[in-house]
Amino acid sequence: MTRFEFIVDGPPVSQQARKRGKGNRLEDWKKTVLQEAEKYWSSEQKTATELVMLQITYFYDSDKMDVDNIVKPIQDAIKGLAYVDDNQVSDLLVRKRNLSSNFRIENMTSTLAEGFARGNEFLYIVVIDAPNQEVII
Repeated sequence: MTRFEFIVDGPPVSQQARKRGKGNRLEDWKKTVLQEAEKYWSSEQKTATELVMLQITYFYDSDKMDVDNIVKPIQDAIKGLAYVDDNQVSDLLVRKRNLSSNFRIENMTSTLAEGFARGNEFLYIVVIDAPNQEVII
């Protein structure tokens, strides 16, 4: 796999929703994420069997969520589609950006442009091959 990207209308549901007795909401969110991912999945793509990097950017109007709470439900939702198991995610980049603020986007893909064109909060999710595993400190 070289690259798989998709968008999901937001806001996301936190992994913490389960602890607050909102388990159905969390499960519904995971189903939504998977359904949206499947819309962008092509028959030529192969489920990754090697290490991957997961990049998630949450473009929001009103921020109510810590970035670390966004990750796990999305990781779990696309397991079996984008990668065999979520333990293959060796690198993770999670960002949130206010749609009302100034930011610059370089090399915008058609998928990301589609997210902006929808005119509401959304998540832009990308799965790519993991970078070199060397650690330099």
